[in-house]
Amino acid sequence: MAEGNPQVVLAGWAVHVPGVAASELPGSPEEPACSADEARLVLGRKGLLGKEPATRLALCAVHRALGLPAGLPAGVVDGAAGTAVVVASNLGNVQTVCTMVSDMRREGGSAVSVLDAPNASSNIIASSIAIRYGFTGPNLAVCSGATAGLDAVLHATRLLRAGRARRAVVVGVEPADPVALGLEQLRADGGGLTEGAGCVLLGVPGAWPGRAEVRIGSVARHGERPATAEPATGGFYGAEGVIGLAVAADRLATGRAEGPLVVACGDREDAWASVTASRLEPIGSVA
Repeated sequence: MAEGNPQVVLAGWAVHVPGVAASELPGSPEEPACSADEARLVLGRKGLLGKEPATRLALCAVHRALGLPAGLPAGVVDGAAGTAVVVASNLGNVQTVCTMVSDMRREGGSAVSVLDAPNASSNIIASSIAIRYGFTGPNLAVCSGATAGLDAVLHATRLLRAGRARRAVVVGVEPADPVALGLEQLRADGGGLTEGAGCVLLGVPGAWPGRAEVRIGSVARHGERPATAEPATGGFYGAEGVIGLAVAADRLATGRAEGPLVVACGDREDAWASVTASRLEPIGSVA
């Protein structure tokens, strides 16, 4: 894909918010989404040992966005080679890091479990997704505050437009453990953190064969929330932009909105980011 070509499409999406069903939040499963502790219901039992709640929620969102059978480990998926993974999460592993530091202060380095040690990496969610599904393209995490979700979309579109990948899996996820809740409450606009994950599949047109496609524009920055933006999906902090984009794509593809729709995320401290989503004809059915 040539540098500067604005054509990027969104060809799959899912929202996984524990306890929330499709009737409450478009893009969620028909039945209420399972908690991180019950992620085996979506992912199967294999490969979950030692995985943090945020990683499990992210994997559930990816699994569903890819349209894979519930309860069965996926292995390497078709077309995984060269697919990029970009994850937005500000608080995904903070509880593990804090617990690990406290344990080391009390008992020394031997107190750290070999299962927990990899979770100290800020890129653990993105790398776990790539390993589980066989994605071998660029792999990175974005931890840029309230705009992280759409910043991740921005980085994914840059990878696509630079020809570094033809497909990208973009995830936004935040946990709601005690440490994450306490840190999020320190924000000027904080105090309403909701755990959940969203996933959108981006690519050049036709890169995800047989799927409905929604066109997205370039991510823009603003000093204030755009007046035309869709209502916020609700308290997902760094995951807000990805979850909002998944919800907008679902509305467009199912005919519940004509579009174009403006999705925004941000706050007073971190400013705002937005992206426009619009229908491509023909839409077809959602996988």
